[in-house]
Amino acid sequence: MFGSGVVPPLGITLIPIAGILLGGCLTATALAGRRALDELAHRRGEVEAALSLGFSERDAALEICRPPAAQALVPALDQTGTVGLVTLPGAFVGMLLGGAGPLQAGVVQLVVLVALLAAEAVAVVVTVELAARGLFGGGQRPGAGSSGGAGRVRWARWTGWTGWARSGGARRANR
Repeated sequence: MFGSGVVPPLGITLIPIAGILLGGCLTATALAGRRALDELAHRRGEVEAALSLGFSERDAALEICRPPAAQALVPALDQTGTVGLVTLPGAFVGMLLGGAGPLQAGVVQLVVLVALLAAEAVAVVVTVELAARGLFGGGQRPGAGSSGGAGRVRWARWTGWTGWARSGGARRANR
């Protein structure tokens, strides 16, 4: 936005735009993380099946948590779809009240919405990747270590299910 000249690179414009983007990313990150962890916990049998087929722990987790976590973008997409038809967005109204013309206010609002969608998409991708690597959930990583069953036992503790880890199935699936 600053490089294209639509928004001047001043503190007075940087602070509200950064606030809008961070607020949107916070919502998308919370939704994506919650959905990813819930899916990993509820569909742990499918993760185990993927592990037994030779998937890495990260890839097995991504197969399960990626599609539901993508739903974290639905609020942003819905908001973007209703802008101008149902609601008047804050950046547009703020610029009009600040003395800008309707065309300039509309261009800034459009750029802010596109930047918001892009930032939220990146936030969801990063959140799902971190969840698949096990960097959420009490500090226990599902992908920690590929030395026999040790990583699988951590995965089992992370998801709260230890039946298959005790049976030695994790070591057989890892070979």
